[in-house]
Amino acid sequence: MTNPIEMRKIIPPAFEQTNLGEKILCYRPMKHGMPNLSIEQMGSKVIAHNYGHGGSGWTLGPGSAKYVNSLLIDSALGNALTDKSAPIAIIGAGLVGLFTAYDLVKRGYRNITIYAEKLDALASHYAGGLLAPVSMDNDHEMQAVIDQIGIDAYRFYDDVARNKNSDFKQGARLVPSYFNSREDSGLEAYVGKVMNPAKEVMLDFGNGTTRKMVVYDDGIFMNTALLMAELHDFINVHHINIVLGKIHAFDELEQKFIFNCSGLGAAELTKDKALVPVQGHLIMLKNQIPENMNYMILVYFGEGVTESGQKVKRSFYIFPKHLPDSAPQDIGVIGGTFIEGGNPDKPNLREYDSIIDEANAFFGIK
Repeated sequence: MTNPIEMRKIIPPAFEQTNLGEKILCYRPMKHGMPNLSIEQMGSKVIAHNYGHGGSGWTLGPGSAKYVNSLLIDSALGNALTDKSAPIAIIGAGLVGLFTAYDLVKRGYRNITIYAEKLDALASHYAGGLLAPVSMDNDHEMQAVIDQIGIDAYRFYDDVARNKNSDFKQGARLVPSYFNSREDSGLEAYVGKVMNPAKEVMLDFGNGTTRKMVVYDDGIFMNTALLMAELHDFINVHHINIVLGKIHAFDELEQKFIFNCSGLGAAELTKDKALVPVQGHLIMLKNQIPENMNYMILVYFGEGVTESGQKVKRSFYIFPKHLPDSAPQDIGVIGGTFIEGGNPDKPNLREYDSIIDEANAFFGIK
């Protein structure tokens, strides 16, 4: 005899106009095949590439930095890095660049300069924060590498959530994460290594609508804006130099060792034609009840076409994102879209209406 499926009650958020905050349009760098996690010598420079994570930048960030940093330091090209005072340049101050700096400092390196076009209002700040390897394009042969990077990242965030990392006081916590299926989550490779198995549950929204889903009760929510602030605090405490300005070519830098964490900027730096911008839409929520927002949901809705004629992969997600210095009741973010090749000339603003419609439909709100 099988056990009855567990019923869980979730009170839907309010999606009236007074409950909708900032509408955010951002662009994520995705490299077809998989992220560029490699090292190469270009003239007198040694370049460590770490870009192209698509919608999984935060999911892979700490593990990706650890992997690429080790790749260079342990290679013949990195012999001179046995000297912990060797000058190192990092291009990019998004999450990948900051985690690269963080990992290098933890290894004892102390002569690091970050070069960045800007420091604020980056896609890294706006990202929702669900730990799940989604919205990326991986070669099957490299999936084991990506899985291990994600597992290492999970361990990092789990330590933050459990107050085992003295460098981060907030920014990650364990939150039930709901999906339509185990396959949709992308998390099955983590089960038995760092996560417990998912289980089937029935969600009851209290309005006559129920949905059968799977849940990982040890899912991790990353409050990305808070993590970016803590990464900047760490960098300031350890006196890492930051130089503002766009880098157009590696030869502009005097350092021999360069970590290329430039995101979409890598298209110019490396002439990488496999790197594409992915446009995403999300909406911050406000005037919610914070204790009702302690969960995450991600559901895929398939493909469509935007008003500008572009293909769009639509999903509905909701995370308990809370921006620093905002009121406690201004909590939550909903999305989202995945539009390859999206650009500011085609903002596809009607997608915001689709997000609200999909949110209402999912929760059964009339």
